[in-house]
Amino acid sequence: MEIITDGPTLLLSGDFDVRSTWEARNAIYDLLGGYDEDVVVDLTNVTTIDVTALKVLAVATRQASREGHHLTLRGCGPAVRRMLHLSRLIRVVEVERAAVSA
Repeated sequence: MEIITDGPTLLLSGDFDVRSTWEARNAIYDLLGGYDEDVVVDLTNVTTIDVTALKVLAVATRQASREGHHLTLRGCGPAVRRMLHLSRLIRVVEVERAAVSA
């Protein structure tokens, strides 16, 4: 997995699974602690995701909320959305709506 920080946005790419959760978790919490604005986790280039990775995102969302911030997931493809629904974690995380083209 590759993790790139761009301001308050975290760009993830590759396989987001149990092997990469610790690194992603640390990067998310670094952003939450380092910015007074909301944090976005961009999953556009994530090829696969597992429930452990989604739980990391759900816990980080709750932590951000406790601190008065928002953590938003951007670029959730069909595989990510399917896992969010199957795990029922869609109820916990905030997913950015895709812009509708005219």
